[in-house]
Amino acid sequence: MAHDPGPAFRALHRPGNPFVLANAWDVGSARILAALGAEAIGTTSSGHAFTLGRPDGHVSRDEALAHAADLVTATPLPVSGDFENGYGDAPEEVAITVRGAAEVGLAGLSIEDVAPGGMAYSRDLAIERVQAGIAAARALPRDIVFLARADGVLTGAYDLEEALARIAAFRDAGADVLYVPLPGGPDALARVVETAGAVPVNALAVGPLASLSRTTLAEIGVARISLGSALARMTQRVIHDAGIAILQEGRFDSHPGIGGGKIDPLLNMGAGVA
Repeated sequence: MAHDPGPAFRALHRPGNPFVLANAWDVGSARILAALGAEAIGTTSSGHAFTLGRPDGHVSRDEALAHAADLVTATPLPVSGDFENGYGDAPEEVAITVRGAAEVGLAGLSIEDVAPGGMAYSRDLAIERVQAGIAAARALPRDIVFLARADGVLTGAYDLEEALARIAAFRDAGADVLYVPLPGGPDALARVVETAGAVPVNALAVGPLASLSRTTLAEIGVARISLGSALARMTQRVIHDAGIAILQEGRFDSHPGIGGGKIDPLLNMGAGVA
């Protein structure tokens, strides 16, 4: 492969000095975020599904990989893929997704330990899935950052103690980054960081963690801050609220837009066009 974004992406993960993984849902949003200072782009499964007119969890592996490939070519920045459960329950399905991520030029990817619908895999199976993903990543001809997620607290499938036990096992299996979406408040996040040890931790800046500044997250020891679907959901809110004002109330001034004179230069800048 002529270009390997993995090492640059890996180098961004500095515990105590976190970067923001700016989650984009199409080429335009990726380029604007790049122009505004993002150091790396992440896909968002729910944001991508929305562009297809579907709810989260209703996108195939091939569709997700094709979308990720579009974002890889959108900007010069490294891109990490949000690949849900790896599009299959068996460990080999995770390995297939890892190899596909490398083929489309991704710098990293994340894999959840819950199936579509939120049911958690058993701890043993979750560990086997992470092991398979890591083995596939290490067998590649280039670097790719493998993030292991413990999503059961988020979905209500298990509690924080189980999440900590799982990320400890993922850590020992060799995961490059660890992630417990919405573990609770700052104290819970600090326990995640403590359990991770020297392995970088991703924090999702929504819910109770959205009120924490980058400085506070750095003090806790976070290495990466992701936005998940937050920006996509903000866009959906504007469409929803402005649509009500326009179509149901006959008002056209509820949400002033932003002019092309500001956006067009950002699109060029984000694409790396001088």
